[in-house]
Amino acid sequence: MGKKLVIVESPSKSKTIEKYLGKDYKVVSSKGHIRDLSTRGKYGLGVDIENNFKPDYVTVKGKKKEIDALKKDVKASDFVYLATDPDREGEAISWHLYDTLGLSENNYDRIVFNEITKKAILNSLNHPRKIDQNLVNSQEARRILDRIIGFRLSKLIQSKTDGKSAGRVQSVALKLIVDKEREIEAFKASEYWTITGHFSEFTADLFNYNHTDIEIKTEVEANEILSKLSNSFKIETVDKKTKNKKSKFPYITSTLQQDASNKLGFNSKKTMSIAQKLYEGIALEDETVGLISYMRTDSTRLADDFINETIKYIDSKYGKEYIGYVKKSKNKDNVQDAHEAIRPTSIIRTPESLKAYLKNDEYKLYRLIYYRTLASLMSDAKTDNTTVILDNNNYQFKATGQVLVFDGYLKVYSEYEDIKDTVLPDLENYNSNIIVSNDITKEQHFTKPPARYTEAKLIKEMEELGIGRPSTYSSTMETIKNRGYANLVDKKFVPTEIGFEITDKLQENFSHLINVDYTARMEEDLDQIADGKIVWYNVLNDFYQKFEPSVKEAFDKMPKKEPEKTGEDCPECHHPLVYRNGKYGKFIACSNFPTCKYIKTEPKEEIEIIDCPNCDGKIIEKKSRKGKVFYGCNNYPKCKTAYWDKPIGDKCPECNAMLTEKKGKIKCSSCDYVKE
Repeated sequence: MGKKLVIVESPSKSKTIEKYLGKDYKVVSSKGHIRDLSTRGKYGLGVDIENNFKPDYVTVKGKKKEIDALKKDVKASDFVYLATDPDREGEAISWHLYDTLGLSENNYDRIVFNEITKKAILNSLNHPRKIDQNLVNSQEARRILDRIIGFRLSKLIQSKTDGKSAGRVQSVALKLIVDKEREIEAFKASEYWTITGHFSEFTADLFNYNHTDIEIKTEVEANEILSKLSNSFKIETVDKKTKNKKSKFPYITSTLQQDASNKLGFNSKKTMSIAQKLYEGIALEDETVGLISYMRTDSTRLADDFINETIKYIDSKYGKEYIGYVKKSKNKDNVQDAHEAIRPTSIIRTPESLKAYLKNDEYKLYRLIYYRTLASLMSDAKTDNTTVILDNNNYQFKATGQVLVFDGYLKVYSEYEDIKDTVLPDLENYNSNIIVSNDITKEQHFTKPPARYTEAKLIKEMEELGIGRPSTYSSTMETIKNRGYANLVDKKFVPTEIGFEITDKLQENFSHLINVDYTARMEEDLDQIADGKIVWYNVLNDFYQKFEPSVKEAFDKMPKKEPEKTGEDCPECHHPLVYRNGKYGKFIACSNFPTCKYIKTEPKEEIEIIDCPNCDGKIIEKKSRKGKVFYGCNNYPKCKTAYWDKPIGDKCPECNAMLTEKKGKIKCSSCDYVKE
């Protein structure tokens, strides 16, 4: 009898899961995707448009070795479990594995788990299923859609502008940034004034005249009001109410990224990278275990087992009065509620008990997730709120106070959400209905322009508008920055000249497709494909019939941006030299390309490191074709001596090869020797 084979995506999961399952199971990794669309066919899309958008798949570069190893493992096994991630992308990866490895319906099952714990893994084996083809179709439709838009629009943008790419979600997110900047540019500040009464123990602000809202637009108006006021105020009403303050829902992907940005200063890429490690497993004293549930989700649901465990924990640690209730979310139609919220895998594993096993940033993020989840199941905080209305010659002033009377969930969450007490005197039982102010002041203000998007605010906006999905937020942020379409200034997105240009060109030609409403509707269509309600290739066909004619028209009508001249002429054909953008940055070339292929090369200063050990040359700092720094002989190609790490001139005591330095460590360029 052969072993049962379990295939996961990540190598870091496989050893942990294999320990949980025991000797009858072998757990291996596909290391992510094994296939992707080819670049063959019309426009290099890897899709047969005329044949219901049939995809043409090829092995991902460098993955043949993994596939061959997986085929051997399958051949040596009695049964295969496909255990890729519990989302649509994971479902598609399972389908690619099924197809590539030649599995049959009788010798495989699909299992899913939202957390990497022994209980969750064993439970998944008790609830196997087959691959959900509707989920696969939805993911593949998304991939084909993004390929068509990305390839066709990027080709257009590269040929007509200084831009490098465009995309279905990326370009709409960039438009939000550009539109916000134009709002700011068009903004004109308006003057307004406030009037405040100052008392011994509190202040009150003017808000009404004859119980109607009042606006004070000029200093003249403010002075006129001040002239009508005395220092005696009549206590008109004192309203006291006890209010409940509810904790927030546990985290979903977007809210985790927002809070990690606002409270910890992490960008979205860093947040998701750390969350991935916490999900896949951390080595503790006696086991390796996933500390949080799956981190790509838009559901706030919590598992019943976890809820029950947490309620018992709250009761024993804080008391019955701190036990809360399960919040019911009014989930949007497009929420993938098969997932849970992001939560700790066990409420017993407090951040403090794990601190010794976590890096500082891992600890911070785990702590944020842990206490947000714990707080979500704790009782409401209670505050006594007081509102006092004072009247002065028919002008009404308001003072508000708030006092925390029961901390509830704030018992554990006050570090992240604080309530400051504002205490008002007991005016309800004041010995007179008149209170005298110490002073009444006026203050000038100006309205402020809209705030630029931070990463957190942009993610929140995208989520509310229905643009993209949890797995796309981080990559969208990175693409916008890496393409040079927007810079982060004081942690806020500021569009560049190219960002404005790309957005304007796309809106001139594709405003009916590159917009918030259309992108959100497309997400809804993809969700309906996942639910089996509509046919995936019909969605693609409807899109393509609108998209492709617009692309062809844009290629014909969109003027090509003339490259910037340097002021010099080509030494070979005397045409002007111009700046061009290449794969590795800006360079200077002849404007008469492709007839003339002259490229100006700037003389490079040779940074000598040491004498070459193999000839009379010098080892100098160089750059590879891909821009990576290395160290090689200046007599190349006669002498091909080269090192990736910086050579120091000393020889290895064990093999006599060159010693090199990297990040303060001295090691041999040939053997395993490392200098202590």
